[in-house]
Amino acid sequence: MSLEIPYTRSFSQDGRPITGQVDFSEVPRFAGPSTFAGLPRLTDVGEARAGVIGIPFDSGVTFRPGARFGPDQIRDASRLIRPYHVELDSFPFAKHQVADVGNLAVTPFGVDRAVEAMLAGLTEARDRAGKLVVLGGDHTIAYPSIKTLAAEHGPISVLHFDAHIDTFGTYFGAEMHHGAPFRRLAEEGLLDPEGCLHIGIRGPLYGPHDLSEDRALGFRTVHSSEFSTTGLQGILDLTRARLGDRPVYVSVDIDVLDPAFAPGTGTPEPGGISSRELMFLIRGLSGLNIVGADVVEVAPAYDHADITSLAAAHVAYEFLSLWGQ
Repeated sequence: MSLEIPYTRSFSQDGRPITGQVDFSEVPRFAGPSTFAGLPRLTDVGEARAGVIGIPFDSGVTFRPGARFGPDQIRDASRLIRPYHVELDSFPFAKHQVADVGNLAVTPFGVDRAVEAMLAGLTEARDRAGKLVVLGGDHTIAYPSIKTLAAEHGPISVLHFDAHIDTFGTYFGAEMHHGAPFRRLAEEGLLDPEGCLHIGIRGPLYGPHDLSEDRALGFRTVHSSEFSTTGLQGILDLTRARLGDRPVYVSVDIDVLDPAFAPGTGTPEPGGISSRELMFLIRGLSGLNIVGADVVEVAPAYDHADITSLAAAHVAYEFLSLWGQ
């Protein structure tokens, strides 16, 4: 028996060979490599046009820890992902080279030091792997991810799926934590105040000033309750109008989903949306200028039957599929 892993092969329009997923007709899914969806590692293909990278970091959490184990659990849950996306009519792993970049090894002992390492690591990864879906980790990772993109594209529009606004202030004296990345980015002038949007916000806050300060930073908010009044298509229309042709970063905190669909997360809030609704909205972003994305806050210790990590894996697949149309 050969130890060489058989991958599917195709050729791009410029004649360059593309290495796709593991050929699962020859290798059982449970016996293949532990990469996202059985994709090749970046070290095996040299460079890519799109990729998945993990940041196993959760030192910025304010409640339940455990998201540092999210990236590898998401990868494990991605084993059943197949190469053809029915709704988008695309083969996202065949149009251009897609790869698993691996994980950034950042320190768990200091948030500021970790963020600096993320900035350097993500810059290097984007030079070799193009557009990235970042697997968290806690939501702190959105700060370095967006900051590296703003250096190239200028102020970024953020489409933020979450139960929480994540534009909160300091917490126990710390300016950087998983509830503050978008405040820090806005304060540094790295966000486009005309093109930022929260979707799925719900639950109690510290006071009405949280929302007024959020609006002052440039965010518009679609509350979870509006899914019952405005409806999915109305929310999608609002989203596309808000984002326009701006460079967009899509950040998905898995707790945007109701705990029935995502119990394995650090700060669950009842009254969330379903995985079907989330995927509908992401697919509806087709044609927009999405320059980066993440899916964060998967904490496997609180999960059961891989419900949360499975949802996160398919969210990542949706982004790769949008880039592979």
